[in-house]
Amino acid sequence: VSAASYEARKFGVKSAMSGFLAKQKCPHIIFVKSDFPRYKELSTQIREVFYEYTDLVEPLSLDEAYLDVTENKKGNPSANSIAREIRQKIFDNTGLRASAGISINKFIAKVASDINKPNGQKTVHPDEVISFLEALPVNKFYGVGKVTAAKMYNLGIFTGNDLKKKTQEELVRLFGKSGAHYYNIVRGIHNSPVVPNRIRKSVASERTFNENISSEIFMLARLEQIAEELERRMLKNDTKGKTITLKIKYSDFTQQTRSKTKGRFMQTKSEFFPVVKELFFQDELINSVRLLGISFGNLNTEKKAPIWVQLKFEF
Repeated sequence: VSAASYEARKFGVKSAMSGFLAKQKCPHIIFVKSDFPRYKELSTQIREVFYEYTDLVEPLSLDEAYLDVTENKKGNPSANSIAREIRQKIFDNTGLRASAGISINKFIAKVASDINKPNGQKTVHPDEVISFLEALPVNKFYGVGKVTAAKMYNLGIFTGNDLKKKTQEELVRLFGKSGAHYYNIVRGIHNSPVVPNRIRKSVASERTFNENISSEIFMLARLEQIAEELERRMLKNDTKGKTITLKIKYSDFTQQTRSKTKGRFMQTKSEFFPVVKELFFQDELINSVRLLGISFGNLNTEKKAPIWVQLKFEF
């Protein structure tokens, strides 16, 4: 078993369990073959939603990432609101549900994200951090695995409050270097920044419609708006590109992309929108449309060293 659905977990089925044992625990279980190319495709779509809000994205896996939205592309001061928007866009674009955690650092946000799974979000405000961590079972703390948790239980440490009663010297003596880590995180101290680990390969803008649309005139008007937003992003980031891709998602969630590469860099709407229209009329639409998007590839960007700044935290 590579991964178990929430339905299967209710019967005791877990990741890494043998298929034979899983069948014993849940006789009516359905095994589905993995499809990693599809997972990768969906992961890319999800990350593009993240990049609509911030470039400070640190992927943890195909379906998890840290985001720093303190300063974001939407100018939205509410991390709560941003999380709701992102979760809705992920559902609109992929049909997948998502959960989120919001707090003052990566550790607390990660713990919070597990609380209202599979389709919710949890915010731990700055004034709630201490009480939240004190009530947290120690096995939920980042870096506390099964073996360490068992050792803590034997020492009478079951919650963050129990852990907090130990001095740093005691924790280091009991758990080695990790003791200092436990001492800090139970106090909400975790200063690791969100570290982007990729060179931006594309810049995109897209819109999901409240209703499926069939009018080409309406679609072209929306593409004009999308192009204007894309131009703003390109100018803001001083970025140019040679490849334009038109993305069309139909009402049945099938997706089509049409691309064209020019021999010169483009940046402004006047330069690239004629290419977008050419791609739009290249083939007939096969259904009503749910989403339209335009992206730039073959960018002129180079990886630059990140500049760390202390950001204010707002919800």
